[in-house]
Amino acid sequence: MTEVTTTVRLNPDREELQKLVRAQIETLLETSQFDAAKTILTPVQPADIADVIESLPSRLQVLAFRLLSKNEAIDVYEHLAPPVQESLLEDFKHPEVLEIFNQMSPDDRVRLLDELPAKVVRQLFKHLSNEERKATSLLLGYKPETAGRIMTTEYVSLKEDYTASQALDHIRHIATSFETIYVLYVTNESRRLTGTLSLRNLVMAKPEEYIGQIMVPDVVSVHTNTDQEEVARTIQHYDFLAVPVVDSEQRLVGIVTVDDVIDILEEEATEDIYTAGGVQSQGDDYFKSSLMTVARKRVVWLFILLVTNTLTSQVIHSQEDVLQKTIALAAFIPLLIDAGGNVGAQSSTVVIRGLNTEDVRLTQVLPVIAREGGAGALLGLMLGIVVTVWAYFLQGDWLVAITVGSSLFIISLLAAFAGGGLPFLFKSMKLDPALMSAPFITTAVDVLGVAIYLLIARSLLGI
Repeated sequence: MTEVTTTVRLNPDREELQKLVRAQIETLLETSQFDAAKTILTPVQPADIADVIESLPSRLQVLAFRLLSKNEAIDVYEHLAPPVQESLLEDFKHPEVLEIFNQMSPDDRVRLLDELPAKVVRQLFKHLSNEERKATSLLLGYKPETAGRIMTTEYVSLKEDYTASQALDHIRHIATSFETIYVLYVTNESRRLTGTLSLRNLVMAKPEEYIGQIMVPDVVSVHTNTDQEEVARTIQHYDFLAVPVVDSEQRLVGIVTVDDVIDILEEEATEDIYTAGGVQSQGDDYFKSSLMTVARKRVVWLFILLVTNTLTSQVIHSQEDVLQKTIALAAFIPLLIDAGGNVGAQSSTVVIRGLNTEDVRLTQVLPVIAREGGAGALLGLMLGIVVTVWAYFLQGDWLVAITVGSSLFIISLLAAFAGGGLPFLFKSMKLDPALMSAPFITTAVDVLGVAIYLLIARSLLGI
């Protein structure tokens, strides 16, 4: 059998390098050259190995994963997408499943359990060690998308009466069992969080100094019921590596680390983008969903918009005499509706994003609406002048041109007010602004915009 080369040349383009590794791994696995494949995977980062495994055909994913050592397998498994994790679980022999599952960090284990059928969860749960079962049950007891659900119970806790020397000895003894040791948490006899301490400051402290003397007593923490998006903003705002999580009695129960926050921010951003487009992702891999699922997630808002657009038809029908006398007016209706919709979408996008990042608060409703209204008026003026000239060029009638231009100015102003104000309204009603704003802005621009246009036409043209 011809030996396939196992040399991977570094390439500044990470994606090209990953494609090269993936192609070589697939070729080696197909030809049963497992030692050569293992040689390629050994120096690669766990996250990159996970990407390579996910890109392989399903029949080769298990083979590639079995080449990894125990410690590598645990790290790589936590980076894999839930569908691949589930697929690997089904193909593993039972002892291998338990070994990897038992070694996972509690928060990653809970994330996987959320994706698995209840029957599989019960089977796996029975074989966890008592300590891991307790930690996992604790996290599962909290509501989804809260700090309690995404936190890990693997953190280093110190007592105030430890000396710096004792604390370092304690950390050396337990460091390999915890996700992060760079930030240390200080608790009293009741496990209440009383301070924090960086590993750097601990190393620089005198051996005989007490932890209570060198800790930072001003602790920023989150509650177990704090929404995960708020947790992410807290870590982002303070540039933390991790934030402590406390219960109702201020007892330290876990920490949320920055790597989990990155995942949360990506999930929340994806959810907002889908929602703004009237598509409900519900945490699924959207591009791997069936066509029926895709259609079901899109059809609801399309039906709503379909119904609201019938109102526009009714407005046009009620003003048929205007259109019959000046047929040229009908040609500009799509232009006015589309331009107004774009102005409204721009305003709502800015406001919704500001509300999500808390750059804009509910108390700022009037200044924001005024600012968006001013922007809408300025945009309407510029667009209106251009459209007036263009309409005259097309129709050769200044009255029709002025009707179109002035209508566009008013519609742009209306759309900007709607786009700036509706997100505040829905936020105050505890509704998702991204989900609710788009159809209402569309309705306001379509129905009121056409009505305004035809009323102006009736007035200026004397119909």
